Amino acid sequence: MYWYCLTHNKVEGEDDGCADRQRLGPYATREEAQAALAKVEERNDVWDEDPAWNDDPDPAA
Repeated sequence: MYWYCLTHNKVEGEDDGCADRQRLGPYATREEAQAALAKVEERNDVWDEDPAWNDDPDPAA
């Protein structure tokens, strides 16, 4: 298993690295962990466009 460390901006293995609260994961592969921030950004973009999650005032109202 692999994690992406938000403190050091790098992939960490199961036995090395920072505390879980500072990491994203676990991921099955190193490549998946390396893409963690891109996945977070992609999900945030989807949620920003979802009316159920979007609490910004409607500019047309």
